[in-house]
Amino acid sequence: MFTGIIEELGTVVAIDELGDSARLSIRGATVTSDAAHGDSIAVNGVCLTVVDNADGVFTADVMGETLKRSTLGRLRTGSPVNLERAATVATRLGGHIVQGHVDGVGEVLSREPGDQWETVTFSLPAALARYVVEKGSITVDGISLTVMAVTDDTFSVGLIPTTLKLTTLGAKSAGEHVNLEVDIMAKYVEKLLGAVKS
Repeated sequence: MFTGIIEELGTVVAIDELGDSARLSIRGATVTSDAAHGDSIAVNGVCLTVVDNADGVFTADVMGETLKRSTLGRLRTGSPVNLERAATVATRLGGHIVQGHVDGVGEVLSREPGDQWETVTFSLPAALARYVVEKGSITVDGISLTVMAVTDDTFSVGLIPTTLKLTTLGAKSAGEHVNLEVDIMAKYVEKLLGAVKS
């Protein structure tokens, strides 16, 4: 489990293609400081398992399913990535409950700069639209954000200077893709209500 509060901006230093999967090597001094084999680190919102950790670089295997369903398959050597270690019992839940299980991919549609912050609008896949509500939580590339506005096929968020400076969203342009994870509570409520109606 994660909180959606990014700990650092890491860098992909190598990608080894292994048939229908890949092994990523990612530099991140903070997340590797106490990482051990088998630990979880979210990379752009995707929960990955640490295989090796040495000299500030960790490696993780990514299966074909994850490469297809997330933006990890689009990463290149040198790509910046949002990194967060798994939460502990003592972690402050500064964002919301994030699983690191990507539900879909969205696209940056527009950016509107303000005096101190920016409004960014993303496409919203039809299968996810029912889980996204105004003032609700959504995870974009691993970042816990509050939905400012939502339509049938778009949603907008406001990015404060810290988010713009310390995450990949500060540099994403219109047309670029992002990983989306909707609030897990909404999916559970839907399933429970469906069971009650049956």
